[in-house]
Amino acid sequence: MQRTPVLNVKDLAGQSVELFGWVATRRDHGKLIFIDLRDRSGIVQVVFTPSSKDYAIASELRSEWVLRIKGQVKVRPEKMINAEIETGKVEIEPEEMEVLNKSETPPFPLDTDGKEIGEENRMKYRYLDLRRERMTRNLRLRHKVIKFMRDYLDKEGFIEFETPIFTKSTPEGARDYVVPSRLYSGKFYALPQSPQQYKQLLMVGGQEKYFQIARCFRDEDTRGDRQPEFTQLDLEMSFVEQEDILSLIEKLFTELVEKLMPDHHITQKPWPRLTYDESMKKYGNDKPDLRKDKNDPKELAFAFVVDFPMFEYNEQDKRWDAMHHPFTMPKKTDLDKMESGDLKSVRADCYDFILNGTEIASGSIRINNSDIQKKVFKILGLSDESIEKKFGHMIQAFKFGAPPHGGIAPGIDRFVMILAGEPNIREVIAFPKTGDARDLMMGSPSELEKKQLKELHLKIDK
Repeated sequence: MQRTPVLNVKDLAGQSVELFGWVATRRDHGKLIFIDLRDRSGIVQVVFTPSSKDYAIASELRSEWVLRIKGQVKVRPEKMINAEIETGKVEIEPEEMEVLNKSETPPFPLDTDGKEIGEENRMKYRYLDLRRERMTRNLRLRHKVIKFMRDYLDKEGFIEFETPIFTKSTPEGARDYVVPSRLYSGKFYALPQSPQQYKQLLMVGGQEKYFQIARCFRDEDTRGDRQPEFTQLDLEMSFVEQEDILSLIEKLFTELVEKLMPDHHITQKPWPRLTYDESMKKYGNDKPDLRKDKNDPKELAFAFVVDFPMFEYNEQDKRWDAMHHPFTMPKKTDLDKMESGDLKSVRADCYDFILNGTEIASGSIRINNSDIQKKVFKILGLSDESIEKKFGHMIQAFKFGAPPHGGIAPGIDRFVMILAGEPNIREVIAFPKTGDARDLMMGSPSELEKKQLKELHLKIDK
């Protein structure tokens, strides 16, 4: 007999099934013993009578014990139907039961949504926290979102690539996580803040339509809506203009919502497009929340913000910074302004994807000309030597027929968080870090043994 997922028993009245799962609850009602058996699909009630073969064992069961149960699916009497669970019209009459493993008493209840439990405790015992229905629902939604994205882009002619995790440290905005090399003393790899350079090089390589469910790493100061490692839908296209990319994203996410979350509604279609100046003047920020009813958890207000300034002046360091990143193409109509030094007036051919007042993605048309790229780097304060050392490979690549190209990278964690109605992204990630970037379950970051430090040619200065 094959295993039957618990949820499937609702349609199997009169049939024999074999179930595997955890004891959610056990209740003694006189001579009757009821247990709720849970697997990832749902919960079903199992009823032991004194005549049941394993009645004595059932009386010893405790929460979170792991069981195998074989039995008959019986229709409940009408007065005993439990409308609160999907299997509430049936119950299991056990024929045999096997205890596969016992469990200690969990450090917190698992039959709640977990909101009443402190984050540190939940993160320390995340493997238990994952058993609750809320977490299972959120992670299943995340899976469906990612699968939809993959299927949609495949139909649109995109190819999924994997780009390197070990790469080179370059100034892209945030701090890099670095990995020391054992074989090359004093040299380091960096974990990618994004696959930005690799996906542009794929365009130079003639691949034209790239996507990746990409893991990214940024050593930033702790914030509730961020993680040191996160996941984004990373994509890039050749021979496109800004509108081509915005149109693709709008169609993808609109269809995703309509098919996966039909109980949600989109505030405005087509999505509104606001310039940076319009957004700042009307809403006071570049991430406007355009919902009509901000108390409606099922309202989704999508928007694009376009025409950002190319540069912003850093008063602290007395220099110009790129408002997005240094690979963004200036508006072609503003190239003369960049040449003349009127940097405040230069607009970038870039765009942000906003949902309910949260930035989901930034994107841009990229520089594909080595002279323009070097000019931008010099405005940002890089010397010729530094440009060659850090970005020589990009400058060189642009000399070999780099096509016009652009892309965008929506954050999957933030998007799923909003769809699920969760307060932070940790609720839609299986194994997140705490708000201060620690893994309490694994105990990281952690110290290294002296032997490892020696092999890596590292010395800790405390």
